[in-house]
Order: sequence, then structure tokens, then C-alpha cells
Amino acid sequence: MNQSDRKFWWALGFLGGVYVLLLAMLLLADLQYARVSEFATLVESPELRYSLWLSLISSLMSTIIAMWIAVPLGYLLSRAQFRGKGFLDAFVDIPIIVPPVVIGLSLVILFRQSFLRPFDDWLPVAFHVPAVILAQCTVVTAFATRTMRSTFDDLSPRQEQVAMTLGCSRAQAFWAVVLPSARTGLLTAGTLAWARAFGEFGPVLMFAGAIERKTEVMPVSIYLQLSSGDIETAVAISLVMISVAVSVLLLVRSTVGSRAI
Repeated sequence: MNQSDRKFWWALGFLGGVYVLLLAMLLLADLQYARVSEFATLVESPELRYSLWLSLISSLMSTIIAMWIAVPLGYLLSRAQFRGKGFLDAFVDIPIIVPPVVIGLSLVILFRQSFLRPFDDWLPVAFHVPAVILAQCTVVTAFATRTMRSTFDDLSPRQEQVAMTLGCSRAQAFWAVVLPSARTGLLTAGTLAWARAFGEFGPVLMFAGAIERKTEVMPVSIYLQLSSGDIETAVAISLVMISVAVSVLLLVRSTVGSRAI
């Protein structure tokens, strides 16, 4: 390695290292601030245990729903050509570019102040558990769709075209050829969607509220603990969330490889 290349790599390492150091300092600060007794409080508190299970279950449900939408929508945007495609492509990104709290407020207006009000009165959604899942799903579907479109864009259409010349329909080629080739992208999109849903706060707080042992997910629990001045418990909950998220990420990385995510 010549002197010029060495300086280049050192410069890149320094710039990236600053960010890595910041992340490490944040984690160390949380660990230093947290107390062992606060983790015991988390285990003993039925409200906090409920918020953990609700976060895990709602994130999983949101991810499953999001992937059922993101896969066909991502494929449509990648392969199909139709009028208005550019508008649809940009429209799908709305949950990514607007503040999350706006999504939550819009959901409240939709279900409580629009033509859906009778439906919500008959089958309550707002400020109930379904609101948690819907709020998470509305946001994470956009991220999953963007990931799946990029995945399909990177796949050569030649294989599915060959399959269709051999007698497969477009749908058969999609299930038999495209999806198996997009396995890494599917896992990546699903993991990112789950992680985003697990940490979603603004839309959930606006649309589902912060009702103990009903709609209180872990990010909302952190907010409530901070609002009451209990910083120690808030930090303990944060560390639990970090541990769960990192564990899931490492599990997926060990399955699909470090380049996938």
C-alpha cells in the first residue's frame, strides 16, 4: 500500500471513527447512569412487562403486514411501466419525509373526524391496540417498500424473462424465480421494518395514546418515565430496547451475512 492510499484510508477511518466513538460514548453513558435496582423494577412491574410484550408483538404484526404490502408494491415500482409511476413512487415516500407525529395526527383525524368515524365507533381502532399496529405499519411500510424496490432493481430481469419464455406466467416467474433471488432483500427489509416499528414513538403516541397496560409500548414508557422525572427507569428501559434490537440484528446478520444489513 503506497503512502497516498494509506492517508486516504486513515482519513476515512478517522471520519467514520468519530461517529462510532459517539455511539460508544452514548451507550457507555447509559450503562454508567443505569442502576441494577432499576432493572429489578422492570421485571417486577406488570405495566413495564406488558409494554415490552406489546412492543414485541405489535412490531412483529406490523412487519408482517408491511411486508405483504412492500413486496408487491416494490416489485410493481421496479418492473412495471405506467402513467403516474413517478407520482406514486414519490407518494409512497410520504411517511419517510414528513415528521412521524404528522402521521399520527392524520390517523386520528381519519378515524375520529372523517367518514370512518362510524366504523371506529362500531369497531374501535383509535386509542386501542389496533391503533398501535396501524401507526407502526403506516410508517414502516414505506421503508420496507423502498428497500424492496432497490432489491428488485438490482436483480436482472433476464431470469424471469427466460422463465416466461419456457411457459411460466408472470406470477409463476415471480414466485419461482424472483422471490428466491430476493431472499436477502426480504430479510433486510423485514429486519429494518421491525426495528423501526419497535422504536416508533410519535404516531403511536398520537393515535394510540399512552394508556397503561393497553397501548403503552416501550418508547411511550420511556416518555412517561421522563415526564414523571424517573430518569433512571427511563434509561433502564432504553437499555432493554437496545439489547433487544441489537440481538435481533445480530441474529439476522448471522443468518444472511453482514453485507445484507
